Amino acid sequence: MSSRRQDALDYHSQGKPGKIEVVPTKPSVTQRDLSLAYSPGVAEPSREIAGNRELVGKYTARSNLVGVITNGTAVLGLGDIGPYAAKPVMEGKAMLFKKFAGIDVFDIEIAEKDPEKLVETICRLEPTFGGINLEDIRAPECFYVEEQLRARMSIPVFHDDQHGTAIITGAALLNACEIVGKPLADIQVVCSGAGAAAVRCMELWVSLGVRRENILMLDRLGVVYEGRTEEMDPYKGAFAKDTPMRTLREAIVGKDVFVGLSVGNIVDAEMLKTMASNPIIFALANPDPEVPYEVAIATRPDAIVATGRSDYPNQVNNVLGYPYIFRGALDVEATVINEPMKIAATRALAQLAKIDVPDRVMEAYERSALKFGREYIIPKPFDERVLYWVAPAVAQAAMTSGVARKELDLVEYRERLMEALSPTRLIVRKIFNIAKLSPQRIVFPEGESDKILKAATIARDEQIAKPILLGRPDFIRARAKEMDLDLSDITLINPIESPDLERYTDVYWVARRRKGVTRYNASKAIARERKLFGMLMVNLGDADGCVAGLTSSYPETIRPALQIIGLAPGYARAAGMYMMLKGTQVLFCTDTTVNENPDAATLAEIAIASADAVRDLGIEPRIAMLSYSNFGSARGEEPARMAKAVQLVRNRRPDLMIDGEMQADVALEPLLREEWSFSDLKGSANVLVFPSLDAGNIAYKLLASFGQAEAIGPMLLGMRKPVTVLQRNSSVETIVSMCAITAASAVRHNAGSFG
Repeated sequence: MSSRRQDALDYHSQGKPGKIEVVPTKPSVTQRDLSLAYSPGVAEPSREIAGNRELVGKYTARSNLVGVITNGTAVLGLGDIGPYAAKPVMEGKAMLFKKFAGIDVFDIEIAEKDPEKLVETICRLEPTFGGINLEDIRAPECFYVEEQLRARMSIPVFHDDQHGTAIITGAALLNACEIVGKPLADIQVVCSGAGAAAVRCMELWVSLGVRRENILMLDRLGVVYEGRTEEMDPYKGAFAKDTPMRTLREAIVGKDVFVGLSVGNIVDAEMLKTMASNPIIFALANPDPEVPYEVAIATRPDAIVATGRSDYPNQVNNVLGYPYIFRGALDVEATVINEPMKIAATRALAQLAKIDVPDRVMEAYERSALKFGREYIIPKPFDERVLYWVAPAVAQAAMTSGVARKELDLVEYRERLMEALSPTRLIVRKIFNIAKLSPQRIVFPEGESDKILKAATIARDEQIAKPILLGRPDFIRARAKEMDLDLSDITLINPIESPDLERYTDVYWVARRRKGVTRYNASKAIARERKLFGMLMVNLGDADGCVAGLTSSYPETIRPALQIIGLAPGYARAAGMYMMLKGTQVLFCTDTTVNENPDAATLAEIAIASADAVRDLGIEPRIAMLSYSNFGSARGEEPARMAKAVQLVRNRRPDLMIDGEMQADVALEPLLREEWSFSDLKGSANVLVFPSLDAGNIAYKLLASFGQAEAIGPMLLGMRKPVTVLQRNSSVETIVSMCAITAASAVRHNAGSFG
């Protein structure tokens, strides 16, 4: 037994057998919970539904529940292996529905080959499901089954083997034809395969603009031609041609597109040589394509090649379709998945492939770059953006075509999908909205970095800032062109050539001349060190905030910030704070980067600076001063220092909610504070002030690593003007978030509310 086969068997058998389970969504701990979940409480929603069937979606999971149903007659490449052997595949489909679109699934394997009886069985399941995904039912019976179910049921019925492949290949075809400059109406297509997937692919391609008369279809007997009687059915018969050709070797000559939905290794190099220039080759048989990828590329270097495999570019994978199509259909309570909805999904996928790919997607595929072109014509399966591109497009098409029972605000719906994908987005979006109130001028000293370039264009597009990039303009423009980035409305400044260099030099020299800096050295330092130039821009009001540190250490960034911009009035020290995001929860940890063993006065400053920064982000601070003691329960220098800091904050800023000293669990769990009813802290603390640098640094890294919280920061506190320090490994998404935080602080600062 091969190790790969054993790995697959172990994956499915170890621990709890299978891949899915049913998980309760309501509490079931107390007797009250059980009485509400079942008898007698469950009678109330049952009565409501009995009186109005439409309420079933309000009181049950039906509106988010899909039935994945098969009879096991055409499973993957395994054929008619029966319903028992099909169950692992259906469980896998269920898992993907949940992972990619949050849709719950019951997989149902039915021991019935008679199409009419299968239809009758599935029809009776309509009260259970919001939609039906048919799977692995052999052709031509699958056509009849789906057609009958669509006619007899009032919920979406979708045979993924037919339509899923059609939608993904349709998107790939649109983009491939655009790249090679061939109009769909002009292309000549040869399709190897005449089963469910092939027939529906060709039908959708015709809907997209390919001419039916330009399609030549083949099955295992050869060309599907007019007058043929052997192994024919009405579905592939619709593509029969009056032609003398009988073999694939004849049929492929001069064709612009080969699409294989058949078996592996039936196309050789000599056959590929006879195709038209810039051929499009979709060899989709799995695991062995109709022609090996390496052979196709070596023989026809002018070709665009797609396969069904993940180890080659342009993977045609149905997971790009069905989760998101059902998501959109369920959310508008569509009665059917119709042609407009399928075409909308196709065009949405094609368009998404032309949008810049996030770093996290490239990291998932261990790629340094993914850019629309011959090796990237469709999105990758793990691109999370597919959810909020395809589902809204499907929902809109359902509403426009009149099959939706529920209307959605598509802007709000798309935002809701983004937040469902990443609940932390709701928190970040609030910060974005503050920044958008009045986009600020944010300078990026590392303007030649690819990540900074991408982040700056996103910040510009999101209207959260007016980016200023420092660096060599010619280099930045050339790099942006290579990355296909638009630099419109982004200011480029080369410090060496800036007309402000002399003025900045004077200011910097005056500030540092009693620190051993000559004017000559000041001029050289500013021209050489772009961070200095950026900080001077902020100091002199030529920029509203600075985001720096991607290519340097934390001390190398914070030092010029302190030297040039300096601290806000009333502060003796700076501090560093991280925003920790998990789900819809946000927690601010401070000081995590600067002060090793702060005294009570410094701790009070840190607490106040943290509170003001949190308010800048539109969040009301609830501050807990942490220790190993709860309100004097243990003696020691550290608890006394934290308690004294609380009093100093209360005296200086009575508007702030603060208490301590207290332990971390007491700060976060209000129930644990019941015996300290005198506490001024209400609810869970969201700002945690640590007694030392090691405590704060250890805590935030534990939250990030073990607690799976997303760490954004560090934010530099107590500064006279907004400065944000990046970590060297910051992703583009993190840089954009840090830009938004800096811009939001600048909005408040310029409005006169910055601490």
